[in-house]
Amino acid sequence: MTQAGLPGTGGAGVRLRVLSYNVHGQRDDVAALASAVRAAEPDVVIVQEGPRRFRWRHKCGALADSLGLVLGGGGLPSLGNLVLTSLRVRVHRTWHRQFPLTPGRHMRGVIFAECAVGSDTTAPFVVVGTHLGTDPTERPGQAALLKRDLTELRLPVVLGADLNENSGGAAWRTIADGLTDAAVAADRADRGTYPCAEPRDRIDALFVDPRIEVTGYDVLDTPQTRRASDHFPILVDLLLPAHVPAPNRQTLGGGLDKG
Repeated sequence: MTQAGLPGTGGAGVRLRVLSYNVHGQRDDVAALASAVRAAEPDVVIVQEGPRRFRWRHKCGALADSLGLVLGGGGLPSLGNLVLTSLRVRVHRTWHRQFPLTPGRHMRGVIFAECAVGSDTTAPFVVVGTHLGTDPTERPGQAALLKRDLTELRLPVVLGADLNENSGGAAWRTIADGLTDAAVAADRADRGTYPCAEPRDRIDALFVDPRIEVTGYDVLDTPQTRRASDHFPILVDLLLPAHVPAPNRQTLGGGLDKG
């Protein structure tokens, strides 16, 4: 995959490199994790299973720093979903969704971050990150709530997720409806992301607004990523529309919890 995290714009749009990664609560080789992410040179990293408990602010900042990035938002309010960025990307505001708790299960959530490349008016977009439940009876409801939120957004969306199911699942189909599956667009949907020891399932995905062009896609299967987590990260190169009218930030996000 060629480097796409370059400053400036092309004739058709603005380049953006996005990594979506379930980091397994940083319970594995954290040095390998940092090295793998830094080598990818992403503009945006969407993290699942990031810090969400005791001293979570400090831990989120430390994770971002170890990856050579800055913390855009997330943590406890979004239940372990984070948005990290390079200095090339500005985060203007964030907000959160928490799904209803299923007794006996982990509570799940979503991070939303309104961003732009370089300036307020250059390639505005919304990054969304989520990690759906392992219980197949709760995932469709979570997906329906997220889909309702997505339909209210007016800026182009970049959604990174651990869906805990393959593309044939009901929750996956709900979220994917009307969006571009980056793996399918790049003809790489045969690449498994989980588990690293025997990657037989594609339960991690990156979806984008149809206004965004997918120019590259890869599942990073390396010695480092096999030590860093039980999921492989997915790395996607995008071409954003250069100028999209920004919505009123007073109303963006509806009634969700604002960060």
